[in-house]
Amino acid sequence: TPPTQGAMAAIIKKKKKIPFIYNLQDVFPDSLVGAGMTTENSIVYKVGRKIEDFTYRNADKIIVISEDIKNNIIHKGVPAEKIEIVPNWIDTRIVHPVKKEENYLFEKFDIPRDRFTVVYAGNLGYAQNIEVIIKAAEVLKQNREIQFVIFGKGAQEEEYKKKAEGLDNIKFFPIQPYSEVSYVYSLADASIVPCKKGFGGSAMPSKTWSIMATGTPVLASFDSGTEMERIVRNESVGLFSEADDYEALSINITTIYEDRALKDNFGKNARSYVERKLNRKVCTQKYIETITETIKCQK
Repeated sequence: TPPTQGAMAAIIKKKKKIPFIYNLQDVFPDSLVGAGMTTENSIVYKVGRKIEDFTYRNADKIIVISEDIKNNIIHKGVPAEKIEIVPNWIDTRIVHPVKKEENYLFEKFDIPRDRFTVVYAGNLGYAQNIEVIIKAAEVLKQNREIQFVIFGKGAQEEEYKKKAEGLDNIKFFPIQPYSEVSYVYSLADASIVPCKKGFGGSAMPSKTWSIMATGTPVLASFDSGTEMERIVRNESVGLFSEADDYEALSINITTIYEDRALKDNFGKNARSYVERKLNRKVCTQKYIETITETIKCQK
């Protein structure tokens, strides 16, 4: 941010004759399409693609945060050898499990502690597809033991709240500061990571690591064939359903609700995964190695 930053760095590279490493956190202009702000036929998108191509072409190395983003830009013509994957790390000392009996957010927001709690926290926009959560809540409204809690804000906040009217098993609260992230996700017996169908290939929501760091199972409602699906299935950190499939999501919620041993196992695997593969030391070392090697190659 802003999306022109990479292009500016490419110009500086040409003037200064120094290596340029681009850290790609979000694929522009795909992200604008995903947010519903423009379309692939628009002038904005076409100009954005020219800026994107110029940046990639002039970067000596591109660091991306997921396999999906790597595949995205390979399909746009970027050589695979120019790309390094370095996930955004999670500090597991800061983000950690909090026991339910010690989690003050239950009292603060008057959330029943003895129910099975499904949490979503984050942006309430188009690409996040909160509607799939609302529809799953509708399917499960007869089970008084399952409650949905949403912390968030965004362009479609009021629209989502309106769609949830009449459902007493779903509650909306203001988004919480990052300092409270351990408490927010530790409220949950399972946390949802949703996306609008077709947009999962250009993003790996960083909230996934925060959820896993608190030892909470992931309920992914995401595009199939993505890194999200591979991690959830292969690492046994939760359950996966196709984006927009609210019935499958409701089944997955019920599965974890009915099998608490499975829930606990998912949570343990999730915490273990981030401790082993996404800790700060491992990921920053990859940055150092990439930067050092790029400098050496330019000499």
